[in-house]
Amino acid sequence: MAAQLLMPSADDVAQVVSGLLTAADFHEDHDPAQSAKWRRLADQIGDALGRLPAPSHVKGATE
Repeated sequence: MAAQLLMPSADDVAQVVSGLLTAADFHEDHDPAQSAKWRRLADQIGDALGRLPAPSHVKGATE
């Protein structure tokens, strides 16, 4: 299954991934299956971001 995720900025995506990892850590002891699921989802989002092409122009960058 594929999904398109529209986020205002890369920082917002990073916060989502961070939240998934925080939840996974918190639930590790009493729900390891759910914890592993959230960790895999965070990894998949991170891997997908890593496959995106680098932007040709970064706002605020000096040339």
